[in-house]
Amino acid sequence: MAFMPALAKFIDFQDPEECARVRAITREQITNHPNPDFQIRVIDDATVFYAEFALDIVDRIVKAAEEGRNCVLILPVGPVPQYEIAAGIINRLRIDCKHLITFNMDEYADENGQTAPADWAGSFATAMWDNCFGKIDPDLRPPEENIHFPDSDNISDYSDMIAETGGADCCYGGIGWCGHIAFWESSLGHEFDSLDEYKQAKARIVELTPMTIMQNALHSFGGDWSWVPPRAATIAPADILGAKHRSFWLDGMCGPGTPMSWQRFIARLAAHGPVNKFVPGSILQEVRTDYTMLGGVADNVEIEMA
Repeated sequence: MAFMPALAKFIDFQDPEECARVRAITREQITNHPNPDFQIRVIDDATVFYAEFALDIVDRIVKAAEEGRNCVLILPVGPVPQYEIAAGIINRLRIDCKHLITFNMDEYADENGQTAPADWAGSFATAMWDNCFGKIDPDLRPPEENIHFPDSDNISDYSDMIAETGGADCCYGGIGWCGHIAFWESSLGHEFDSLDEYKQAKARIVELTPMTIMQNALHSFGGDWSWVPPRAATIAPADILGAKHRSFWLDGMCGPGTPMSWQRFIARLAAHGPVNKFVPGSILQEVRTDYTMLGGVADNVEIEMA
């Protein structure tokens, strides 16, 4: 008799049959999708992966300048390598970014919903200035008033701020371990009666799921889950779906030199599972999205005993 345990109760997506179906999708099958506007590709070389990500950003900035309009981008804090590459290209080619308007996806908050100050080492504002904006030559850098981060004061207006620009030209991002996009968590699906209502949700302060706490502890806080803030300010489905384009990049390996990826299963569930409220990334399947995976993320999902 096969051993078939139930899904852990804290997991919001409770469909074992769908989990089994997407788990079985092979690397060779993973780029096939019924929606031709949801374009999946796999890049095996990490250097090429981050260079392509950087070029995607720079190309949009240049195209907007050539068309005489602002370039509005929603940006994640990670992955990180593409930002330094993009800044290097901007500096070498002397690309003026005064027309660039950015909205960061999210920012950590404490138990009272107070967002982290920009000078806290773990803040996303610190990371973006250290890895992106601060690396662009000052005479080419977008004005500081064009660089936005969600915080306790503006979060109730943040979605409207994005919409007032005409909507983002592109929303960049990735898929979290629980399926989140930005910090729009899987648990939030319980609050909405319908998928249509869910898709209209706007930016807010949210409680982070245990899975997100553990994921972020591993990749940003040296494994110390006690250091990860319990809440966050985040954009929402309306902001992501309201963008003219979406470009998502999945590089979730468990560390240098290891073949294991924490993102291998959730990448499949978000891209090939049912569109639903408990896997936030699944809503990307219905709209124009580029979904790029690093080779190790696309590899088959298998049991790997250490």
